Amino acid sequence: MSSVTIQPFEGRSVCLFCGSSETVSPDYIQAAKDFGRQTAEAGWRLVYGGGGVGLMGASARAAHEAGGRVLGVMPGFLRSRERLFDDVETVVVTSMHERKTIMYDQSDAFVVAPGGVGTLEEAIEVLSWKRLDLHGKPVIFLNLNGFWDSLVAVLEHSIAERMSPESFRQAWSVCETVEEAIAAMQQSDSVPRLQHDLR
Repeated sequence: MSSVTIQPFEGRSVCLFCGSSETVSPDYIQAAKDFGRQTAEAGWRLVYGGGGVGLMGASARAAHEAGGRVLGVMPGFLRSRERLFDDVETVVVTSMHERKTIMYDQSDAFVVAPGGVGTLEEAIEVLSWKRLDLHGKPVIFLNLNGFWDSLVAVLEHSIAERMSPESFRQAWSVCETVEEAIAAMQQSDSVPRLQHDLR
């Protein structure tokens, strides 16, 4: 892992997983802007993938313009594709694994906004890590327009089929609006660790 320097931040931080596509519904872009702004207004630092495009760029710009702290984490090979957003603190790392490790370590809560397969992979990994007791941080799906309904159904199906324990249902929460997601992340101190069932 490469050595990176991150400026100290004494407050709380939320990691936003979201899409980088520029061709999505304007509703998603607006929600990303609202999330970035409201994160800054709540005094939280926004930790995100470092890109200047799609929902990523919209949220980071809005947080920055609202006077909030932002930390972007970008693997070098994506600099041109996701267009590094240089107006905020950004660290460039060598791999996707290093990117995710830093984002996880620097955050107190995870919010999963609409996104593609990369966002899905990030969400599944933090849920898996929570299932393994590697963290107790909240995982909050920002379910705009029912975007995550199908994924939640799969997670519920895994519980119904006893592939995952009943306690796994406590690993995530679903919020339909930006305001609900902001409120949920602010309650992160009260999120209980999973009470695992016997296998």
